[in-house]
Amino acid sequence: MEPMIDTPGLDLEISHWCENRIFVGGVDEAGRGALAGPVVAACVVLPPSPQVKENLFGVRDSKTMTAAERAYWAGQIKQTAISWGVGMIEAAEIDHLGIQRANQDAMALAMLHCPIKCEVYLLDFIHWKEKPSNAFRYKKGEQASLSIAAASVIAKTTRDQIMVELGRVYQNYGFAQNKGYGTKQHRQAIMDFGITPIHRTSFTLTKCYQ
Repeated sequence: MEPMIDTPGLDLEISHWCENRIFVGGVDEAGRGALAGPVVAACVVLPPSPQVKENLFGVRDSKTMTAAERAYWAGQIKQTAISWGVGMIEAAEIDHLGIQRANQDAMALAMLHCPIKCEVYLLDFIHWKEKPSNAFRYKKGEQASLSIAAASVIAKTTRDQIMVELGRVYQNYGFAQNKGYGTKQHRQAIMDFGITPIHRTSFTLTKCYQ
C-alpha cells in the first residue's frame, strides 16, 4: 500500500513525550449520529517514537477511509500500539442519557478499559465540561494527531463489526450495509417493520413510524 499524503502527524504526542509524559492516549468515537446500535469509543496508546508514523502511514480519520482500508489498518494499529481499549454505550442508555452524555461516557470507558493508564489523553473536540484534567481537546483532532486518528479507526471498525453481527439478528434493516445510520433503505425498513430494541427512540427515526 502506498503512503497517504494526509496521514496525521505526531506533533501533539511529541510535545508530551519530550516532557517525559510517555503514555499518551488518543481517544475518539464512532456512531454518534446513527439511528440504531451503540456509540463506541476507543483509546489508543502509540509507542513514543517518530518511527510509528512510518509504520502507520495509511492511518487517518476513519471517515475518509474505505472499509477495506479501515480493516487493514485496524490490525496494524493493534499490532503497533502499546495498549488500546474500547468503551460502548448501548441504544437504551443513549435514550436515557442523551447522545452527548453517552458519547462522553463511552470515551471514559475506553480510557478505563485501556490496560495502560495514560498521563495525557488527546481528544477530538467535543463538549465535555467534566472531562479528566489530563485530557485535552483539539479541533479536527483526527487530522492533527495520529493517536486520535488511530482511535477513530478502532472505534469505527469495532462498531461496524457489532452492526454486522446485529444485522444477522435483525435481518430486515440492512445493518451490515448501513451500520445503523439513517439511509433511505433503513428509514423505509423502520416504516415497514417498526423499530427494534437496538433503535434509539429519542432520535429522529420516530418521525418514520409515528
